[in-house]
Amino acid sequence: MTQSPTSAIGLPALEARLRQDLAWLELPARHWVPERTYNGQPVIDVAIIGGGMAGLAAAASLTHLGVGAVIFDQSPRGFEGPWATTARMETLRSPKQLTGPALGLPALTFRAWFEAQFGLDAWDALDKIPRLQWMDYLRWYRDVLAIDVRNDHRITAVTPLGADGLVALSVTSPAGEQTVYARHVVLATGRDGLGGPTVPAFARELPRRFWAHSSDVMDYATLRGKRVGVIGAGASAMDSAATALESGAASVDLLIRRADIPRINKGKGAGNPGLTHGHVNLPDEWKWRIRHYVNVQQVPPPRGSTLRVSRHDNARFNLGAPILDVTPVGDELYVRTAKGTFVLDFLVFATGFRIDIEGRPEFAAFSKFVRKWSDRYTPAPGDEDIELSDSPDLGPTFEFLEKTPGACPGLERIHCFCAPATLSHGAVSGDIPAVSEGAKRLAQGLAGTFYREDVEHHYNNMQTYAEPEVYGDEWTPAPPPPALEGENAVKGKERIAS
Repeated sequence: MTQSPTSAIGLPALEARLRQDLAWLELPARHWVPERTYNGQPVIDVAIIGGGMAGLAAAASLTHLGVGAVIFDQSPRGFEGPWATTARMETLRSPKQLTGPALGLPALTFRAWFEAQFGLDAWDALDKIPRLQWMDYLRWYRDVLAIDVRNDHRITAVTPLGADGLVALSVTSPAGEQTVYARHVVLATGRDGLGGPTVPAFARELPRRFWAHSSDVMDYATLRGKRVGVIGAGASAMDSAATALESGAASVDLLIRRADIPRINKGKGAGNPGLTHGHVNLPDEWKWRIRHYVNVQQVPPPRGSTLRVSRHDNARFNLGAPILDVTPVGDELYVRTAKGTFVLDFLVFATGFRIDIEGRPEFAAFSKFVRKWSDRYTPAPGDEDIELSDSPDLGPTFEFLEKTPGACPGLERIHCFCAPATLSHGAVSGDIPAVSEGAKRLAQGLAGTFYREDVEHHYNNMQTYAEPEVYGDEWTPAPPPPALEGENAVKGKERIAS
């Protein structure tokens, strides 16, 4: 029976199609990086810290090029990244048709995965991708590509071993503590990958029972019946406010510094393949100018997330209300703003993340040697930007560079494939639209690095290679041609003349 174009073929059929696509493309390539041991244990080609979307795409790209990759993630299986833990949006903001981490393989796209299960009519009816459904897709992505992810493994130290051409990882897992070795390490650690949540100074002086950051793991049911203030007006602010309202908060006051909420996502105005592939080669001045403009203009919250808040009668949008100070009084907070004083029970800070690599203890062995943009670039007056100044200045394969040459041998073996790479490389290391292009750039750069490092080995392989393609039995040698008439007489006259 022939299926109609709108029917669902099922995941087994899609997976068979993907296997055929990979076979037609001769993917993955055979493993070609020389095996090594160190201290009696095998050395990993590339260790990836973080099993979210970026880490999965990086591992898949490396594997396709014949380079070994192992992911270490501190979360339980199936809960890598923010999607099923700290993210609180109903749907993704990215358009559903973006191919994300599919690496150019149609059968690996979210659309193919969705249509295989629900059919074309359901795809046409879909507006935005539900957040938890995206997580289900990433779980399938991991399984169908057989990516080596080691869950419940927390990295407690990353130490370059410059003289040995390796990086040591101190790992804590249910099996205990161990040290593993890799030739290169990729930090696919998300938006807070080189730092953590940022909050105003006054928040750090408040008792912790009064506040949380929007990225904290938290049961919003604890806010039932409480007067909640949410600081900020971005996507995470709307998601936190809506979740609090849906969990039974008595009221939610959004405290918004600006006089208006941003309306236009300026970053979309330059979104095209030219930006994706060209940003990395722009002059420093243009890199800074573009990213600073996006930061200043700010990205508006998604319309759906904003409507999710405003449909509640007990939600209030307080514009032009920067916080002046907060005073605990018993079990209440007196929050004084430019618009007046609010009496609240709890605050949620949707105030983003900071880059602070030296504040991450697992990076202590190398963090102070990392070159930041502030170490070599001074923006024009008025264009100062703390986020950009603190961003690492990365090489062409997302590798960290030394602030002082020679001060940290082996630093270049650690690669930053997370949000802080944006100023150097563009938005290719974590955002859905261009993550495949970023993963391919990383993998191709690492493949080239491995070949350069092992060129003598590969040259020796070429010299000793002895598999014949021609065996000598494909032809019969011809005899010499017959002598020409009078040839011997001519040769004799030539000898006498000489």
